[in-house]
Amino acid sequence: MRLVDQQAGSYAEFEAFVAGAAGRLLHVALLLTGEPESARRLLAGALARTYANWRRLRADDPYDFTRQELCAAFARTGWRHHGGAGVLARLSPPERLVLVLRLYEGVAEEVTAAQLGMPVERVRVLCNRAVATLRDRGAA
Repeated sequence: MRLVDQQAGSYAEFEAFVAGAAGRLLHVALLLTGEPESARRLLAGALARTYANWRRLRADDPYDFTRQELCAAFARTGWRHHGGAGVLARLSPPERLVLVLRLYEGVAEEVTAAQLGMPVERVRVLCNRAVATLRDRGAA
């Protein structure tokens, strides 16, 4: 009986997390993919991995873990989403990823580099290039 109560409590906590964070995470996924259906699929996969690790995560930051899973999934499949629609459509997938993490999510350069497995200088270059591309488009 106690195990069932713990599982129900865990599920309720996960539901509360999803209710509070899903909107912002979906927006991150939409910025990355530029396509609503792809964004929903990406988010569903990240939330499934979060739920699978929920017991370990609930003491940590489940939002951060879910965002990392979302970004890792996008990094593996970003070539599928090149182009798409939206403001970031002109950016390459790595540029989108870095720009969304750095500017939209406010993740520090060092943390972004560690999460993406690239040097800090590469993160800086990708972010600067993405911003320059977006500025050029606005001037044209």
